[in-house]
Amino acid sequence: MNKPYFIFLLIAGLLSCSPTRKAVTVRVKNPADLQRQDALVIIDLARLSRSEFRDKPVVVKAGNEEVPAQKFGNVLYLVADFEPAEEKTLFLQTVRKMPQYPQRAHAELSRKTGGRFEGNLYVGGTFEKVTEEVVPPEHAIHDNYYRYEGPGWESDRVGYRYYLDERNRIDIFGKRVTRMVLPEVGLDGLDSYHELAEWGADIFKVGESLGIGSVGTFLKGAARQINKTDSTRVRIVADGPVWAEIQTDYYGWQIDQHKLHLESHLAIHAGTRLTKHSICIHNGLENLVTGLVKTEGCSYIEGAPHDNSSGWRYIALWGKQSLMGDNLGTAIFFRGNDLIQISEDDLNYLVVLKPGGERLTYYFAAAWEAEPDGIKTEGEFTDYLEQTVMELNNPIKVIY
Repeated sequence: MNKPYFIFLLIAGLLSCSPTRKAVTVRVKNPADLQRQDALVIIDLARLSRSEFRDKPVVVKAGNEEVPAQKFGNVLYLVADFEPAEEKTLFLQTVRKMPQYPQRAHAELSRKTGGRFEGNLYVGGTFEKVTEEVVPPEHAIHDNYYRYEGPGWESDRVGYRYYLDERNRIDIFGKRVTRMVLPEVGLDGLDSYHELAEWGADIFKVGESLGIGSVGTFLKGAARQINKTDSTRVRIVADGPVWAEIQTDYYGWQIDQHKLHLESHLAIHAGTRLTKHSICIHNGLENLVTGLVKTEGCSYIEGAPHDNSSGWRYIALWGKQSLMGDNLGTAIFFRGNDLIQISEDDLNYLVVLKPGGERLTYYFAAAWEAEPDGIKTEGEFTDYLEQTVMELNNPIKVIY
């Protein structure tokens, strides 16, 4: 490359990321007396005084340090570390072009193209990523149409997937590395991801259970999962670098003689094990159920809300429930004021929840001992659960 052309490209790149106007300051505060790492900060850009923050790329600085951020609509997502009760001042500026930040959250869906359905198999073709998909009516379990059988999402701590078929159950990818690994998984169209690799593996046995955090309804003493619909549509709403989100619409979910539309949003952010599951129900439903698969020999742990009523609480399991034969912790976090009952059936520990105003949010998490700096003991896992409840009860405050 000749020198004048190189200098031109360098100047053009610097100008593309240069500020367009003076910064606006926003204060963010950790309201809890605990240290926090990679705490999620959500800034509503519509609350800012200048309209260009809603229309242009935005960069964030804390002092002289640029903080990786992701703009999604009128919302800005970022993560930051906080000391107990610490308050930070952030400086927001619009730029001509958003910088490229390291990918710490990722969501994807990959399906075959160029082949054809023959009976219960998809023959030929190659995998390609798509951002939106209506599940074809020919799709069947284990037909090799979707790479690792459905959508996947991950942070730098853990990965998850759900089966995009009549099972609709959530599974766990244990990660031994912090990079985004899902683009590497299942490329051969086989179940090689069940074998421990350099990056990790599928480490969970779901079977006929709810797996971890799958949604259904509680009917006649048992969990009824989403297994019969008129159609299903999936959309990759956000794909990092800080926030990743998948929307799934189940149209005509049939429960006995009743049909309804359930809208599911599964989201994860950088630095966390938590998946946030936000649900909207159209046409009404008395309850929703989620839970954890029962595994023999594991410790069942239950945490009460810290405020004895409406705060966040959890059920969890710890023990050798990993397919690798090592320790794995699984947990569901839910609000006390959403709880109808904690129950169980033959396969699951269950949390039955009421969708107030046809909406409901809960979280789930997996902690594998083989992940980088992984949790090794039941005591460490219980500490993690209690820390997580404190953080959910005390989200980072944004002062505009």
